[in-house]
Amino acid sequence: MRSLEDLLELQGLDSSIDRLLDRRSHLPQLAAFRAAHQRLERLDAEITAAAATRRELELSEDRAEGEMKLDEAKVQREEQRLFAGVGLTAKDLTHLRDEVAQLRERISRREDEALALIDQQQAAAARLAGLEAERRVTLADKERLEAEIAAEWKAIDAELGRLEARKRETVPLVDPELLDLYEEIRPIKEGVAAAALTDGTCGGCHLKLTAAEEIQVRREHPPRCLHCRRILVTR
Repeated sequence: MRSLEDLLELQGLDSSIDRLLDRRSHLPQLAAFRAAHQRLERLDAEITAAAATRRELELSEDRAEGEMKLDEAKVQREEQRLFAGVGLTAKDLTHLRDEVAQLRERISRREDEALALIDQQQAAAARLAGLEAERRVTLADKERLEAEIAAEWKAIDAELGRLEARKRETVPLVDPELLDLYEEIRPIKEGVAAAALTDGTCGGCHLKLTAAEEIQVRREHPPRCLHCRRILVTR
């Protein structure tokens, strides 16, 4: 009987350990932490893309301004020739005026393009700043959750250590054959292989035995529930 009582104590320890392990792997903060981690990965990818877009727009603006300056310099040279009129025929003057007009139109188009690129660049910069701000908030949230998880795990691990120490002390007190049966039943009975028989009711499946069934159970060694076949500790 002492071995059965020790087995019931072992079952209590194992059940407590199982609950703690389940709690450790299912902390509410874990789901939030994983979600924050996934948001950070998404934000990092979006920030990289947004930074590349902004850089591309900056290069496009630089190119547009450079080309516009070249056109403006050319217009200035051609206008000086046109105003001087030295050695130019009427046909040359007409051609030169047409070329200057075309250059003026091209400069105007490039000015519009440059302004549009500036607007796009500002929008890209604003989007990048927004993403970076969101990343800072998300990172702070992730770090807070990480600290909460670490604190919870520390407390759980301390309690697990205490229970495991008690379990190491209890296991040698149980008859080896009884312990083997217990370990065989536990995996197929949701971790509960031993239960108390209280007022004729099995503490494992919670079904009540008849008086005749209870007498039959008490005669077995070890006593086992006729319904769920768990090891019973009669009281």
